[in-house]
Amino acid sequence: MINKIVIALCILISGCKGISQEKEVAMEAQKKQEKTFAVSKTDDQWRKELSDMQYYILRRAGTENAFTSELLNNKESGVYVCAGCGTELFRSDHKFDSGTGWPSFDREIDGNVAFSTDHKIGYARTEEHCATCGGHLGHVFKDGPRNTTGERHCINGAALKFIADGNK
Repeated sequence: MINKIVIALCILISGCKGISQEKEVAMEAQKKQEKTFAVSKTDDQWRKELSDMQYYILRRAGTENAFTSELLNNKESGVYVCAGCGTELFRSDHKFDSGTGWPSFDREIDGNVAFSTDHKIGYARTEEHCATCGGHLGHVFKDGPRNTTGERHCINGAALKFIADGNK
């Protein structure tokens, strides 16, 4: 009798619609709604123009290892631009040391960063993209400096290029 109950429970559980299936449906819907960006290139064009790491992050939504970005400890005054299209994304005076291992900013340049929701690691996160080319930048969290915006834009350094003031 117990064996029949166990078997029935296994069939019932395996037949239920799981959360992972809902995520797949949501991701498919998101892909269908993908925007057309002002800078649009083929995958081959992006591969030719970007380094392997830039391509992995900007076009495949990858993440660089913590504490590996050359821009992490940059203290110069200037602007951080998209490594894919050159759009100005973050100003150096909004950069702070979050201790996370990635360049962090408390705000973006209005209108130049787009946001979406991703569920890649099992829960919802706010993903950031370049509003001009759609390149993946990183994620924004609500654990930033309380004395400013309270936001931490955690950005892959390989998604950025730095232009020092006076070099524009």
